[in-house]
Amino acid sequence: MNEPHMTDQYTALRRELETLTTEAFRPELAEIDRRSTLEIARIMNGEDITVPSAVAEQLPSIAAAIDGIAARMGRGGRLVYAGAGTAGRLGVLDASECPPTFNTTPGREVVGLIAGGPEAMVTSVEGAEDSRDLAAADLAGLALTEADSVVGISASGRTPYALGAVEFARRAGALTVGLACNAGSPLAAAADHGIEVVVGPELVVGSTRLKAGTAQKLVLNMLSTITMIRLGKTYGNLMVDVRASNEKLRARSRRIVALATGAADTAIEEALSATDGEVKPAILTLLAKVDAATAGRLLAASDGHLRVALDAAT
Repeated sequence: MNEPHMTDQYTALRRELETLTTEAFRPELAEIDRRSTLEIARIMNGEDITVPSAVAEQLPSIAAAIDGIAARMGRGGRLVYAGAGTAGRLGVLDASECPPTFNTTPGREVVGLIAGGPEAMVTSVEGAEDSRDLAAADLAGLALTEADSVVGISASGRTPYALGAVEFARRAGALTVGLACNAGSPLAAAADHGIEVVVGPELVVGSTRLKAGTAQKLVLNMLSTITMIRLGKTYGNLMVDVRASNEKLRARSRRIVALATGAADTAIEEALSATDGEVKPAILTLLAKVDAATAGRLLAASDGHLRVALDAAT
């Protein structure tokens, strides 16, 4: 039998959940299981269509957060995501995509932390999301500095792990961002930059891997991608810092150089050979008519910004 204080705790938690938009019950969908598969798919698709407009309402807040993150990363800081469950997995996913896309150092520049550690990526780790102390311990292991930025991710905006991460990061002097899907969330209030994408109740009550998860993915796409654009990791919309770690990416590297320069295939091969397969200096050698060593020096002097290096060369 449950102890009285435990019963009181669960009652309080249940009442708190009932106040959250992401946990709301929708009577009009109470018999959705009686509908045809196509009808359910149309309903779900209709729900998903509303997500981008909810994100659009938060664009000023998202842009402000990106500018803060980019400024700190430009000083050598890191972008750290921290969340539990789906939110944590989305953060780890976004972090893991940055090395092949933007040639960041794995686990160094963009870091994803999930409550419960790597095991929690594929299975639930009981109680991990309820611990502020666990978040503090995970972040303490990173030796945060004032140059770092920490993004706490939580659909409810009240998950202790995400809150603990933001609170610890603020004490360390890092920039903090709170990404939630409920208005007036403790997470957004605790952060320097609060982003609340209110997508409304889910198709399946409380299943925040649906619209809330989609919204979080869209915002994380923006945080990392636009930050990397600000840091000179692209040239126009070309991934000039792509890491050619497999055959597909090697082919993409050659296509990127071709799109940026219009050079012939033989010239592209020569440029990439001279720059050890690095796309950005290869483009610079072709457009500025300089050798690989000069291209390297120009890029170093411009902090990796290809346009700035090109201006300096011409």
